Amino acid sequence: MEGVSVRKIKKICVFCGANSGKDVAFVNAAFHLGEVLGKRKIYLVYGGGKLGLMGCVSTAVAQHERQVLGIIPSAFTVNNLVGETCGKEIKVATMQERLVMMMELSDAFIALPGGFGTLEELFQMISWAQLSIHNKPIGVLNINGFFNGLLSFVDHAVKQEFITPRARKILISATTADELVDKLQAFRFESDPALSKLKWSPSSSQKEKLDLTLRL
Repeated sequence: MEGVSVRKIKKICVFCGANSGKDVAFVNAAFHLGEVLGKRKIYLVYGGGKLGLMGCVSTAVAQHERQVLGIIPSAFTVNNLVGETCGKEIKVATMQERLVMMMELSDAFIALPGGFGTLEELFQMISWAQLSIHNKPIGVLNINGFFNGLLSFVDHAVKQEFITPRARKILISATTADELVDKLQAFRFESDPALSKLKWSPSSSQKEKLDLTLRL
């Protein structure tokens, strides 16, 4: 990446399935992403627990002795529904509070294969970036073409003029973990001139409470 200035990314939030999926390549890619984050000394923020791909990536990061933070709704912790979080854990009351906290505590976002929950988290972050609520890079790790259909749909929405070419640039994709992290570091946010003037109220998150876990 010679000649390209890169942003410093210390914390990446990973969205992914609580299932492992049909293709073993998904599991292998999740472990490899965790290894890449660990080797690059990047802190992992994720949804907590140890199920599916979420467990794979968090375990791999922890094995490289890097910090892991799981943000999990209290409802999921009843009867050990999702297993023990790998690393530190913050319990929240709602799914929305979880997502807001993930946004605040992360420098970038990566989506691995997953279901409706993963897609919701991914598109919420994209929508918030479009609205200039944050300016952090967002990417999908397109393992074995898993996201091909989604990326084609997004491009179709651009052609139909529901998504602007500027907004389309928000969503990054790559087929390997190293390539994706490099792209996230090189990302330059281009805000919409009109939307960038919006004034958003500060989050109600308790900053003092969060300070305890995020001193790297």
